[in-house]
Amino acid sequence: MHKYPSELNTLIAYLKKLPGVGSKTAERFAFHLLEWPETELKEISYHLNTLKEKIKHCPECRCLMDGGICQFCSSSQRNRSQLCMISSAKDAFALEETGAFRGLYHVIGGLLSPIDGKTPEHLNLEKLKKRVDELGIKEIIIALDSTLEGDTTALFLKEQVQTWGLNVSRLAFGLPLGSSLDFVDGGTLARALTARQLF
Repeated sequence: MHKYPSELNTLIAYLKKLPGVGSKTAERFAFHLLEWPETELKEISYHLNTLKEKIKHCPECRCLMDGGICQFCSSSQRNRSQLCMISSAKDAFALEETGAFRGLYHVIGGLLSPIDGKTPEHLNLEKLKKRVDELGIKEIIIALDSTLEGDTTALFLKEQVQTWGLNVSRLAFGLPLGSSLDFVDGGTLARALTARQLF
């Protein structure tokens, strides 16, 4: 790394931890931040410092809560017989933008990947089964990325959930192969959700 002041080097190292940010981009961001007014730097520092404290995961579905309330679990307008399984809380917002799903969500917290140490134990199926029983779920929709890890996880979940006597469907493959839900436009995602098939 260049012989920048040590504080600047530290900032660059942290910025490089962000996805898609390499050395050059991190350096550009760091130098840009140096130009910000001190009030804005203090403001972003405050938000970063309180991020984990103010944004929590719902103890039931693991989606993000706003002010201690889960907008999905607390809504009486949602279809409580459907449960959509997603890998991260961010996916719920992508699906919500389509307006095509009005059920509940369940964040499994990542995809199976033995290389990264993500094994079936990380999916916490006991908690899922408890929710399914308590809510009287009739259908489970598996909405995972169309990648090798997503397909492996979906197949594993399908085999587990089918033993519970539930209908299991997966997003239809209008989704491009190898794609992440983050990068799929709303129309494609809505069609994939509406045209889901028994899995």
